[in-house]
Amino acid sequence: MVGMTTKTNAMRHFTVHHDGVTIPVSRGGRGRPLVLCPGLSSTQADLHELTELLRCDHDVMTFDLRGHGLASAVDRYSFEAFLGDLGAVMAELGRLALPSPPVLVGYSLGADLAVHYASECPDAVAELVLIDGANPVPEPFIIEADLPEFRAMFEDPATRRELERAKGTPRQVLLTAQDILDLNLEIDVVRSTILDRYRKIDCPISMIMSTSMAGDSGEGRAPWRNQNWRAGIERLVREQPHICTSWLDADHRLVFTHAPEIAQIIRSTQGPAGQAAS
Repeated sequence: MVGMTTKTNAMRHFTVHHDGVTIPVSRGGRGRPLVLCPGLSSTQADLHELTELLRCDHDVMTFDLRGHGLASAVDRYSFEAFLGDLGAVMAELGRLALPSPPVLVGYSLGADLAVHYASECPDAVAELVLIDGANPVPEPFIIEADLPEFRAMFEDPATRRELERAKGTPRQVLLTAQDILDLNLEIDVVRSTILDRYRKIDCPISMIMSTSMAGDSGEGRAPWRNQNWRAGIERLVREQPHICTSWLDADHRLVFTHAPEIAQIIRSTQGPAGQAAS
């Protein structure tokens, strides 16, 4: 079900209603259709710089996942529920008579959602661009010994103040620290079998990855996490050598800190017919 469409400076805004959740969608730009899926704890407002750069040569549609931005909150969050949100948005776009299937770009959790969606609906996606996510890491990102560290990080007073300031704005995240921790643990499980999903996808795939996903600290588990992150992509490319991979000297916030570079990579991977450039 779709809500009313509004326009702001050539931008169109509408809502998709799915599973009791209202999902706000924004559309603007011109050119090849592209859908941008945010990740966990990020919103379409957070991705504004990248979105505006992509709109120079793409008809870009982006949205908020449940509990993020202006989307509805729910009592419980799961990978499958977020995948349902992406599926509902893609289903609505399928009714808009787009000139061609869209490029599907996902950041972090959004990349994992994109891979799962494309493996289930291959004809609905022309190409995948996966930004620092959907990584078949050899070892889980979070182990039992890491839980106190992650709980402390999510419950840090500065983090809590930032979340409070964002409440009621397009950048709000309504998930609790426990929700986010549980989802990170679930994503580890999802990534343990994601290679099987890649095997079902025929469209071009590009990866844009951070060299220091866990930051550039030489202390604690950060170096191991970064090594594990790179090992996952090396594992993926060994099995799927057609996947084009770009590395940016950045941490996991690369979509916010390196938006121009990411936009340029997305443009450069697409040939004149919309195929991945060699």
